[in-house]
Amino acid sequence: MSKVWFVTGCSRGLGCELAKAVLAAGDRLVATGRDPRDLTFLPTSDRLRTAALDVTDAAAARAAVAVATSAFGRLDVVVNNAGYIKANSIEDLSEDEFRRQLEINFFGVCNVTRAALPVMHAQRDGHIIQISSIGGRRTTPGLGAYQSAKWAVGGFSEVLAREVAPLGIRVTCVEPGGMRTDMFGLSMLDETIASDYKPTVDAVLRGIFGNADRARNDPAKVAQVILRLADEQQPPVRLLVGSDAVFLAAAAVAERAVEDARWKALSISTDYDGLGDFAATDSAEPVTRARA
Repeated sequence: MSKVWFVTGCSRGLGCELAKAVLAAGDRLVATGRDPRDLTFLPTSDRLRTAALDVTDAAAARAAVAVATSAFGRLDVVVNNAGYIKANSIEDLSEDEFRRQLEINFFGVCNVTRAALPVMHAQRDGHIIQISSIGGRRTTPGLGAYQSAKWAVGGFSEVLAREVAPLGIRVTCVEPGGMRTDMFGLSMLDETIASDYKPTVDAVLRGIFGNADRARNDPAKVAQVILRLADEQQPPVRLLVGSDAVFLAAAAVAERAVEDARWKALSISTDYDGLGDFAATDSAEPVTRARA
């Protein structure tokens, strides 16, 4: 049985490749973009609907999801792919720009996910796939706003996965490394990086932006990975994509483990006397009892 997909940000990059791959696989698709005229490259088909969607608008997200249920009667896979980046130091990125990146990259994911959940809940089936980044596991000078949003997407997705698993809904956070798209072109680098941030921000970012040919991931291959994930009944909650992502994630974990070990004595010094070792006496789910 063919699936019904809902994919945001289909006008270019990974979203474009995924939209084409979904249709080539014989599935049905609602492809969205801020301007539907940017989606005219997709072939006319009774298996395709297009919809205008600004993901920062929760009402628009609900209306776009309704296009899928009205046209195809159900919704099987949602892919939150729409994204945006502008790079500069945390100090110098304007407040409006910082908020814009959080609105698109995090709250946009929340809006579309929350619009789709009632449909999937009623079906007792569905798969929500968030296109995040290795930047949701590591930190890069100059990408404070973008990576803050991606860290938030990862936490949001892990919590959601636990909440909806009993309802038959699956959640996967896809975390690619560099991808050969125009998202990391020099236009994404702020023109006003201050001199004091040249060594920590400008030098790092100019090694990332401006040459997509240095990126590891082929977006067409990433699209095929996402199609494969949609067929899995027990998919991972997080999936690294690309050899660079695998390497960088391992390095980030190792670095954090070293620091945690170095400061362990201070970390555990706050325990109330007489409670004993946490691992031996407490639940494996301490977060359920922790204070906010």
